[in-house]
Amino acid sequence: MSGLRATFRGGVSRGQTHGSPWEWEGLAREFPAVRLQEIPGDPGTGVPSLPLQVEEWESQNFNFYEMDGRLDALAERDFGPFAVDVLGGPGELARAAGEILTRCQRWMDRRNEASRGALFDRVLIQHRGSHDLAKPLVRADYDHALDTWQWVLRLAPDADLATQLAALFHDVERLASEADARVEHHAADYQAFKNDHAERGAELAEALLAWVGVDAGTRERAARLIAAHEHLPEPGDPDAAALSLLNDADALSFFSLNSAGYLDYFGPEATRRKVAYTLRRLRPEARRYLDGLRLRPAVAAELEALAA
Repeated sequence: MSGLRATFRGGVSRGQTHGSPWEWEGLAREFPAVRLQEIPGDPGTGVPSLPLQVEEWESQNFNFYEMDGRLDALAERDFGPFAVDVLGGPGELARAAGEILTRCQRWMDRRNEASRGALFDRVLIQHRGSHDLAKPLVRADYDHALDTWQWVLRLAPDADLATQLAALFHDVERLASEADARVEHHAADYQAFKNDHAERGAELAEALLAWVGVDAGTRERAARLIAAHEHLPEPGDPDAAALSLLNDADALSFFSLNSAGYLDYFGPEATRRKVAYTLRRLRPEARRYLDGLRLRPAVAAELEALAA
């Protein structure tokens, strides 16, 4: 049995020595905001951890909700360092660790020059304060927002401030319309419903960003990206690259974080439609990440059928 410890908020470590060098170097590149080290080794003192066996993670009956709840509790215990320990055989460890860390990446707080500083700290506080985390659907939306933001930076480490803000607030409209129950499956015209959701969300996001002091140009561009994020960019759109990036991040977060819950909440038929809708928004260069995700068998089968 081998192990990998990923420490969140505990510094970074690029010099990996366990396993094939390219496997460990790849993990370090994908997740530069966590510190990776072997287990056994010196795991540090007093750092609470979430242990995960690879065999358990790969089980057909793995409980994603329980894992997410334990992870959120660790991350929010005192907002100090914590760790995720991945335990398994040497040949399977790097692959499984990549899947697990992807599921956990919402708490990595990866940032760049555009999002590092007091302004973005205020944004995150306002964003969290807008969510009633005691409500399960709101908690799911909050986790998805953080995860979409982290996907943006994973796909484009130099992403600008407006795009990162759009990622955080792209679904803020749900706080008004779907905090207690989802209604999207009742829409007579799904695309029209999603477009309306995006446009109303843009208005709410711009008001919240103004409240925390984001300059007018940045918040207006973030709002424009949110308003347009439920469809592909129009030809000649000057924000086509940013909008495509936001769509990729949103879609990948659905598959990596939300698809299991969507399947359980809405059922197989609605999930088939959602998978097809979401896959259409995902650019070919971003689809390669789908191979590194741990998906429910029904979701994976639908993706495979669409690809075929």
